[in-house]
Amino acid sequence: MFKFIRRMLVLAVFLFAGYKAYLIRQDVKQVMTYQPLVREILNERDTPANEELVLAMIYTETKGKEGDVMQSSESASGSTDTINDNESSIRQGVQTLTENLYLAQEKGVDVWTAIQAYNFGPAYIDFIAQNGKKNTLVLAKQYSRDTVAPILGNTTGKTYRYINPISIFQGGELYVDGGNYYYSRQVQLNLYIMKIFNLF
Repeated sequence: MFKFIRRMLVLAVFLFAGYKAYLIRQDVKQVMTYQPLVREILNERDTPANEELVLAMIYTETKGKEGDVMQSSESASGSTDTINDNESSIRQGVQTLTENLYLAQEKGVDVWTAIQAYNFGPAYIDFIAQNGKKNTLVLAKQYSRDTVAPILGNTTGKTYRYINPISIFQGGELYVDGGNYYYSRQVQLNLYIMKIFNLF
């Protein structure tokens, strides 16, 4: 009886993993439909950003399933939901990313600081420049708690549950109104996911 239950559990885990892999593959295929547009926009400008990175950011932001695929409304207007077409979203997203990458280069910080600044805003680049010049989870969490959250009204350090493959072993929470301090690591993971699942 025990062997039967164990086999059923193994089968259930296998089926669940297969289903999750199928969903990830579908999301990757959706994001890859933006590849020609991303390539066109990158070719129009002088930017250190590259196609794989922008596609991984689209995957991280929306899986390509919303009009503002790069969630770039706020960087354009200061408000959310002001962009509702994918071309404008990608153009604005690439512009913001490009500005962050050049500023990171100027300040002598690592590329992942520029990626994290896509979520936190460019002042994060100055913060990292003054604190070791390398983006770390500890610094990103500190900036989220002490700078981003209070500016947006969370002065008590209130948190909420946030579960994803990166956060699950790091406490599984974020600060209310504090942005996503896991963001750069999620983009990094999604770069690999995009490469792996785009092969099949």
